[in-house]
Amino acid sequence: MSDQNPVFIPGPTNIPDRLRHAMSIQTMDHRAPDFIELLAPLLRDLKKVFRTTSGQVLTFPASGTGGWEAAITNTLSPGDKVLAARFGMFSHRWIDLCQRHGLDVEIIECEWGEGAPADLYGERLAADSGHEIKAVLVTHNETATGVRSDIGAVRRAIDAANHPAMLYVDCVSSLASMDFRMDEWGVDLAVSGSQKGFMLATGMAIIGVSRKALEAAKTARCPRTFLDFGDMAAANEKGGFPYTPPLQIMFGLRESLDMLFEEGLENVFARHARIAEGVRAAVGAWGLELCARRPELYSDTVSAIYVPRGFNSDELTNHIFDTYGVSFGVGLGEMAGRAFRIGHLGSLTDVMALSGIAAVEMAMADLGYPIELGSGTSAAQEHYRRTARPVLQSAA
Repeated sequence: MSDQNPVFIPGPTNIPDRLRHAMSIQTMDHRAPDFIELLAPLLRDLKKVFRTTSGQVLTFPASGTGGWEAAITNTLSPGDKVLAARFGMFSHRWIDLCQRHGLDVEIIECEWGEGAPADLYGERLAADSGHEIKAVLVTHNETATGVRSDIGAVRRAIDAANHPAMLYVDCVSSLASMDFRMDEWGVDLAVSGSQKGFMLATGMAIIGVSRKALEAAKTARCPRTFLDFGDMAAANEKGGFPYTPPLQIMFGLRESLDMLFEEGLENVFARHARIAEGVRAAVGAWGLELCARRPELYSDTVSAIYVPRGFNSDELTNHIFDTYGVSFGVGLGEMAGRAFRIGHLGSLTDVMALSGIAAVEMAMADLGYPIELGSGTSAAQEHYRRTARPVLQSAA
C-alpha cells in the first residue's frame, strides 16, 4: 500500500487524480482540424503562467534538460561565450551541457547554499567591453540546495552594465509554484517542464521565448533538428506540430492550467510559501540547518537540510523508504551524504506536508538522531493552525 503515500522529492511531483484522468485518453488524430482547438488555447494560457505578453511559448516532448538544450542550440553558435554561476548541481549541469555543445563558458564559482551573484554578473559584464558574452545563464530555483535566486537583480545588473547579452533562466522547479515574471525581469529564454509545478508526468519541455531570442534563432549555428524553434513555431502557427505530439500530456496540461487558474496563481504561490514555512519551522525545531544560507534565499518548493555531523543523509532517506514507504530527495553533488531534501511543491496540502514531516521525524528517531520525537511536527502544526484558511476544493 506504500504507493498511496505522497512523494516528497522535488519532482516529479504528486499527480492529482483529476490530472491522471485527464491524461487517460484514447488516441486521436493530431493532424485533424480539431487539434488546434487544444493547442492554440494551451499555448495562449501558458503565457499567463510565464507572465509574458510579448514572448512566445514553445513546447517539446522532453524533460527540462531537453528544454535547456533547445534554448542553447537554437540561439547560440559553437564558440560563443556565455556567463554562468555554479552554485548547485543543476546550475552545474547546465554549464556542462553548454560545454558539450562547444560553447565558451565563463564560470562564476559560488559556495553551495548561496544564490546567483548579481553583483559578480554585473562586474563580469561591465568588464566585457567588446560584448563577447552572448548569454547569461541563471538557475532561478537551485533544487540541490533549496535556494531561490533574485532574477530581477540579475536583469538590473545586465542593464546597469549596458550589455546586450540575453538572459536565460532555468525555472523548472519554480514555474507554476513560485512567482515568475518573464517580461518584467527581461528574461529571454525561460525553461520549465511538465513534471513539477504543473503536476504532470515527465515528458514536456515548456519554454518561454522572447522576441529577441526568436530573432537570434535565425542566425544561430548550433545543430538542432528535433528541438528546432523555427520548425515548432511554424507548425504551431498552422495549428499543428512538426512531428507526433505527446497528446496525453497536452490534455493533462490543459487540465493543469484550469486547476491553477481556478485556484488563482497568487493563491498557488501563497499556498507554496505557507507549506514551505511549516517545513522550515519543523527543521528549526529539530535543531537542524538548511543549506540555503539566508531567509531571502529560501525556496518555497524544496528545502535541503543538513544532517548532524556523524550521520549520513543517504542512510536516512533509504531508511524512510524501506521502513515507511516514502521517498525524499537525496543529497546531490557536494550535498551527497550531507543533506536530504524535502520537496514541497505541486499538488500538496499542509496535511500532506505534515505526513512527510512526521515520517522524517520517525526515521531520525529510529536512527538515533539528537531530536525530540514530535518536535518538528508540532512546530509545523502550530504554523499551519495560525495560518489556516478555507480550502479551495479545486486545488485538491
